[in-house]
Amino acid sequence: MSISPPKWSDSGRTPPKDEEERLRELGYQPVLARRMGGFGNFAISFSVISILSGCMTLYGFGLGTGGPAVMMWGWLGVGLFVLCVGMALAEVTSAYPTSGALYYMADRLGGRKWGWYTGWLNLLGLLGAIAGIDYGCALFTGAFLNLQWGIEPTPGSTMIIFICILLLHATLNLFGVRLVSLLNSVSVWWHLGGVALIVGALAIVPSDHQSPEFVFGEFVNGTGWDNPLYVAAIGLLLAQYTFSGYDASAHLSEETSNASVAAAKGIVRSIWVSWIAGFALLAGLTFAIQDYAGTQDTATGVPPAQIFIDALGTGAATALLLVVIVAQLFCGNAEVAAASRMVFAFSRDNALPGSALWRKVSSRTQTPVPAVWLSVTFACLLAVPSLYSATAYGAVTAINVIGITPAYAIPIYLRLRAGNRFQPGPWSLGRWSRPIGWTAVVWVACVTVLFCLPQSNPVTVDSMNYASIALAAVLILATVWWFVARHSYGTPAAYGTAREQAEIAENIV
Repeated sequence: MSISPPKWSDSGRTPPKDEEERLRELGYQPVLARRMGGFGNFAISFSVISILSGCMTLYGFGLGTGGPAVMMWGWLGVGLFVLCVGMALAEVTSAYPTSGALYYMADRLGGRKWGWYTGWLNLLGLLGAIAGIDYGCALFTGAFLNLQWGIEPTPGSTMIIFICILLLHATLNLFGVRLVSLLNSVSVWWHLGGVALIVGALAIVPSDHQSPEFVFGEFVNGTGWDNPLYVAAIGLLLAQYTFSGYDASAHLSEETSNASVAAAKGIVRSIWVSWIAGFALLAGLTFAIQDYAGTQDTATGVPPAQIFIDALGTGAATALLLVVIVAQLFCGNAEVAAASRMVFAFSRDNALPGSALWRKVSSRTQTPVPAVWLSVTFACLLAVPSLYSATAYGAVTAINVIGITPAYAIPIYLRLRAGNRFQPGPWSLGRWSRPIGWTAVVWVACVTVLFCLPQSNPVTVDSMNYASIALAAVLILATVWWFVARHSYGTPAAYGTAREQAEIAENIV
């Protein structure tokens, strides 16, 4: 499970500098603890992608938006394009290994406004991801409680479980990056072992399986739209939503040893490992479907749980659900770590209201404690509408995708626009940089438009896709706040003045 940068990545490069020295050159005094290794950096992105979260929570969505054929072939196609995005982003990450990640890259390559809007999009996506992951985990926990003890899940009980999960993740993140790194390392093996267990059980135990023709050729349209191409395009949301969050490796780069290489490798490795394991998981679930309509309309509210019940029985289904829930807990914890570092970094450059508070770092754990609490609190607020609307969870998912996906493409586009002015880091694509980069930009442009489109017909208040509204809202908010904070916001020049040292010291409490 290792990947080396392409052979051309080291050609003409100067020997790697000390990472703390490099960070000072980029304008920041090191204040976070650099206690994460290369595997831990890969593990955080792999945990955030979390095939046992994204694939499982959106499997029911996939059943009605193209069905098995779109889920399987869509996963392969989307994964290939996302790998291009990841490789292009890894190249820029290698040159700018900071916690600010995407917005810092955009700022350096395109200017303050590029960085500003990229940061707000990235922040929206990260906070939406916490809400989506942990609320999905709450839904699966409700299904588990229903199977184990007959407790009927309600919007109120799901919200209580959701809040408890957020508090757990906030608490774990307050102990420092070393614990986060350890949990992420365990998460990798839990995810891979969980997929092997689920796929193995579903392949061996049931006496009946669907045919390959069904799994790779059955098209199901439950959207209300007549055009099969439109339905298939909408069905790509399952894969595109799952393949997000790999910028976590970049956000944790200030806490990673040899970050200029390790963070770039972490991004690419997390994508291709998830691509392979996710395909196996989707195939295992789909081959094991016993009753398609019953799976869609399951009383548990979680279609994969119904597949487990029908194929393996209630006891085994309960055990596998527990495996999935633990994986989702790992995923949410990693996402809180990534989002809090983004809040910390954006506040360090005075971009958020109350930046002086959110950029403070604990002197004991070297963790941005206020940023952790802000991240989970805002994620909680995003999920509150789920108390009143069954479609709110889908809206939160859309917020994540529409925020984070365009933010990936902006620094890649600016790197391409910069041409020879861009100075690559030790991990580079060399002559493949432009074709892979432009493929990534075009793909992101297409899916950004795609995921603003309505997903079901007729379009009502309950069935509307709120991604476009979320995108407009964050851009309006960013524009309004720009006129307030434009004089104070900005990424710094090379660190070193006495005044800057004093300001940094004041934030370590």
